[in-house]
Amino acid sequence: MELEVFVNQLCERIIAYINSAEQPGKVVDFTPAESLSKITDVSLPLEGNGVDAVFDDIDEFIRRCVKTNRPEFMNPLWGGLNTTGFAGEVIAALTNTSMYTYELAPFATLIEQAILKRMGELVGFSGGAGTLSTGGSNGNMLGMLCAREVAFPSSTHRGIDGTKMAAFVSSESHYSVLMSANVIGIGHRNLFKIACDADGRMKPDALLEEIARARQEGLTPFCVVSTSGTTVRGAFDPLKAIGEIAHAEGMWHHVDAAWGGSAMFSATLSKLMDGVELADSVCWDAHKMMGLPLICSAFMVKQSDVLAKVCAHGNVAHYLFHESSKDHDLGRYSLQCGRRNDALKLWLAWRECGDAGWAALVEKYVGLADHLQSRIDAHPNLEMMSPRSWTNVCFRYVPAAAGMDLNEVNSEVRSRVMENANFMVSRSNIGEDVIIRSVISNPGITEHSLDAFIDELLRIGNDVETGMPREASF
Repeated sequence: MELEVFVNQLCERIIAYINSAEQPGKVVDFTPAESLSKITDVSLPLEGNGVDAVFDDIDEFIRRCVKTNRPEFMNPLWGGLNTTGFAGEVIAALTNTSMYTYELAPFATLIEQAILKRMGELVGFSGGAGTLSTGGSNGNMLGMLCAREVAFPSSTHRGIDGTKMAAFVSSESHYSVLMSANVIGIGHRNLFKIACDADGRMKPDALLEEIARARQEGLTPFCVVSTSGTTVRGAFDPLKAIGEIAHAEGMWHHVDAAWGGSAMFSATLSKLMDGVELADSVCWDAHKMMGLPLICSAFMVKQSDVLAKVCAHGNVAHYLFHESSKDHDLGRYSLQCGRRNDALKLWLAWRECGDAGWAALVEKYVGLADHLQSRIDAHPNLEMMSPRSWTNVCFRYVPAAAGMDLNEVNSEVRSRVMENANFMVSRSNIGEDVIIRSVISNPGITEHSLDAFIDELLRIGNDVETGMPREASF
């Protein structure tokens, strides 16, 4: 098959997929794993199937994948399609650049530096440093590695006994902080979970108590991780109060703003992150609220020399890094060597819409979340399960009949929503309560699609309540 024919056929499928989001349809062709493995072929042949079979496989993949570009997709902290960002993704793959040296990625290096500089300015880190990473999980790990280097200088070179170190994090933080505790060598046991208030925010007085307890146990507190936009409730920890405690106690303050960082664009919402400018490091995912294709995540640090020390392993790579380009080689601030160009898609999208465009997008999402909450508040069979300041809407179905197990009811409601596949939302827990969580971070979502979601959920809830069997969906 000629290259031009191949590309044209590929483009036809891309356009059809994009346009399908505007047509009635399912979010996914729901099929249990056991059934899907029997009716599809994912085997790798000894003899290739040839280029003519490529589009058969592409068609099958598109048919079976979750349609994350549909307005009914409200499951994780990301969704939808930014077409300019998609264009950047395509060009990044086409040009196949790796971002460790200026020599290999001259223009891309300047683009990434410009992005990190602007994001740093937004959080108050003018003059710092940073890197685009593999996601918020990696950003949290980098923040804790920087904290370890500051608390125990040269630990990157000499190693460290982490059994006497203590880090502190909200009890509602992302699970990646546990991964980070493992990777940096302190272990899960030495990561102290701090109690939250009724809104899901870390309590500063509880933090002080846990720091004192850790010291009494002979541990050395070295790091506090705050969360701006928790995974379930979208809560924002009080950064100023936590930062003041951290620095008074001689600890590094890292802010996980992977989900909530985009609040900084909005004059009205940026107050949620008051005090972020006092932090030592921040991670912020542009592939979440800003809608860039996965993955596009920034890690920023106020003290550039600290990140350089954490990533100093690259200094031995004489075949890559040279003194003449020392100020521009991005690999000197990254744990990775080979690293794809994630900057281009964000740069193109940012140049298209500007700060004002991002602000309008974020405020639109919060407005849509307000609309969804208003529908929930107005119906006797629905109730909000947490106050909200962001676009996480946590609620549950409440049967009219008394005596039913609400956790069982809501687990079943969510299961039927998933099997119907007209909408996709997540199931989670707040305390012991099973809740349904809708997240607004998809540009395709409208008040109409949210109204349709509530109508379907109420219908399914009524079916569960009255004991009606589920519909056959496969």
